[in-house]
Amino acid sequence: MDIVVQGPRLTAAHSDELARLTGASGQQPAGPTAVRLVGLKSSDPAAVFCREHSLDFTVLEQPLRTADFRVLAMDMDSTLITIECIDEIADQVGVKPQVAAITEAAMRGELDFPSALRRRVALLEGLEESALQRVYDERLRLSDGAERLLAFARHNGWKTLLVSGGFTFFTERLKARLGLDDTLANVLETRDGRLTGRVLGAIVDADAKAARVREACAASGGEPRHAIVLGDGANDLKMMAQAGLSVAFRAKPVVQQQARVALNHSGLDGVLALFS
Repeated sequence: MDIVVQGPRLTAAHSDELARLTGASGQQPAGPTAVRLVGLKSSDPAAVFCREHSLDFTVLEQPLRTADFRVLAMDMDSTLITIECIDEIADQVGVKPQVAAITEAAMRGELDFPSALRRRVALLEGLEESALQRVYDERLRLSDGAERLLAFARHNGWKTLLVSGGFTFFTERLKARLGLDDTLANVLETRDGRLTGRVLGAIVDADAKAARVREACAASGGEPRHAIVLGDGANDLKMMAQAGLSVAFRAKPVVQQQARVALNHSGLDGVLALFS
């Protein structure tokens, strides 16, 4: 059994102490801020130590091989990007607190996602469509390590998929900007340059996300186990559950409990250290 420990605060002293605590037979660099400890006698002390020192900790019972994966699928809001787009749109009309509260409850799995989304979108009725562009230009930022992770995926021939319960206005711009292979998101209805407060078509919920991941894997000649899936909220759990590698990124507790990997301190490129 090996473990990968990583995070921006990782030091050589941390690595040495972890090796001592776990009885590791050796250490191997796994990235600029990551180390792999091999031949452990016990991983339990490492879990406690990492929590106390704000480090990410992953047990690897067998090596991960890039050849075993064909698809990299990601959620958008609070995963690929740092914001919840709908909350920032709501800020344009002074209803961010109300919308953000619904968003938070939905991501914790306390609310039905489709009905929660319709409630939030209804609060945006009448907003000028140009407000969406302001959110994209002024507030949307990529999560740390996003471009490095995507470059790694392209280098290994993986298809990249952005699956979001958010909106096509943002996913399509990110697709063009980042060279993503495919996206899935909701369409905001507009009329005369303003939001109507409605979503067109079926809501992209947990089942729709999971189905699109399966489709991407099949199109790549593989199965869901050939996918790496990253997400942060309850709406991501179904697509993560079927994946060969599920990664909870800055995720809600319910997601961290069910994911194979949790990254709370590292960037998205923390995934790379698992393959070193």
